[in-house]
Amino acid sequence: MQNQNNWDTIVAPATPPGQSAVAVIRISGKEAFRIVKKIWKGKDIDQIETHTLHLGKIVDFNNEVVDEVLLAAFRAPRSFTMEDSIEISTHGSPYIVQRVLSLLLEAGARMAEPGEFTKRAYLNGRFDLVQAEAVADLIASQSSAAHKVAMQQMRGHFSSKIKKLREQLIHFASLLELELDFSEEDVEFADRTQLLNLLREIQQVVHHLKESYRYGNVLKRGVPVAIVGKPNAGKSTLLNALLQEERAIVSDIAGTTRDVIEDEITIEGITFRFIDTAGIRETSDAIEAIGVERARQKMKEASIVLYLFDVNTATTEEIEAAIRELETYKLSYILLGNKIDMLTGESHKISMLQKTLENYPLIFISAKNEKDVESLKKELLRRVQQWEASLQTDIIVTNARHYEFLEKAEQALSQAEHGLLSQLPSDLVAMDVRAALHFLGEITGEITTEDLLGNIFSKFCIGK
Repeated sequence: MQNQNNWDTIVAPATPPGQSAVAVIRISGKEAFRIVKKIWKGKDIDQIETHTLHLGKIVDFNNEVVDEVLLAAFRAPRSFTMEDSIEISTHGSPYIVQRVLSLLLEAGARMAEPGEFTKRAYLNGRFDLVQAEAVADLIASQSSAAHKVAMQQMRGHFSSKIKKLREQLIHFASLLELELDFSEEDVEFADRTQLLNLLREIQQVVHHLKESYRYGNVLKRGVPVAIVGKPNAGKSTLLNALLQEERAIVSDIAGTTRDVIEDEITIEGITFRFIDTAGIRETSDAIEAIGVERARQKMKEASIVLYLFDVNTATTEEIEAAIRELETYKLSYILLGNKIDMLTGESHKISMLQKTLENYPLIFISAKNEKDVESLKKELLRRVQQWEASLQTDIIVTNARHYEFLEKAEQALSQAEHGLLSQLPSDLVAMDVRAALHFLGEITGEITTEDLLGNIFSKFCIGK
């Protein structure tokens, strides 16, 4: 990323590459209006007021018309970056976009780096680092749930919570450090019991925020759901039924799926990433064995496991063995009795299995005929809603960087608590409190380094 002191005027396309009806090019910096003036033919740019839209032409330096465009003007500080900014809407020809960009570069602008517009908005004080990162999350959101969380963070809800925690800790630290100034008089400015209670309250809030990351991460990236079971149980058929397309090869030959197949659907605003795995069994086939190992790994990584079994052939013993394995890994799972369409006569298999497995989450389906697949979808949705209901905070953390610093802050607070309980000197307790303040400040950007900013904004798309 460019040095913070390098405030030259930047330009970039704000719309994706490729042919389209309209393309937008953004320019930001103190020279934005002067640079655009060189290639603009229309109302005198010096007379254009902020937040107005104007029809005109972009011309090259030989006064040849490149395109008829709309120009939107935003004068500092009333713009996204809080700098003078212009957005030029051209026709969506890749040639036109490239031609206009070239002219702007020749006129004195430079190409923006990834995330540089948002970085400037952050550095100019439009919002803090959490809100800046939420901009990227909002752009990347692919479900209503992810969109809702990103909007919440962009509006500053999470930032406000962190700010309040820091204010409480600053008050806490100031009392301890005030005592250090009067250490010879052996003065105590704060009741240790009250300090301990305050510290525990802050710890609890930080812990709940940190714990929300498990839910927030699956909202952001989609809930990973592994479909596992023995070969030929109907896993690929189920995946196809869920996706409503022939995504996986279906065959009566056991062991057809030898690798992992992934795809996703959205159910009532929640994205689920379904993972069809190889049938789990002992095999001498080297390639299939690799697939089985990958299946077990995906099963351990999933938020929910769908254990599929053929009601016609599965024994109670093998199902119970599968349950033991799932519970050993502490996995959230649903038992799916498949191929009920193939049961004939007065079969008592379902009632027998219902009685044996009455204490376990069990659904009977026909993946082939899509019978009760909707019931499965409702149960998946219920599981996620259950996670949300169990949260003890109204703020949901979705960013791995935020989680990391919350974890460090929690550890520092725990050490401060230990110091108070052990009656350690105030200066040692204050060190841990200051450490917690530092880690919380890293989240919102009150404490930053150029390397940190470079790493964060480099992940943004160019033009944002």
